[in-house]
Amino acid sequence: MIFAQNMAAGAAAISPNGSAPRCEHMDGLAPVTPQSDACPACGADGGAALLVCLTCGWVACSDDSPGQHAKAHYQETDHPLARRLEPGSLWRWCYIHRRLV
Repeated sequence: MIFAQNMAAGAAAISPNGSAPRCEHMDGLAPVTPQSDACPACGADGGAALLVCLTCGWVACSDDSPGQHAKAHYQETDHPLARRLEPGSLWRWCYIHRRLV
C-alpha cells in the first residue's frame, strides 16, 4: 500500500540504500558532520560498529553492541535515522520503521 502511495505521489519507490523501501524520514535531511569518531557513552571506536545520527551528527555504538547507545540516542531524542560512520556507506536505519531505508 505504501509503495503504491509513493508511486502515485511521484516519489521514488526505492531508497538510496538499494532495494529498501523509501522512507519519508529521509526527506529534507541536511548533511551532518559526525561529532566524534567514538561512542562517548562507552568509548567504542573503530573496532565496533558505529552509527551517526542523521539529524544531529551524534556518534554512538550500534544496536549489535552491548551498550546499544545509538538506539538509546533515538529513544532520548526521537531522531529517527542513523547511518554507519564509515565514509561512503549507504547503510541507513530508520528507528521508527525499524528497517533499512
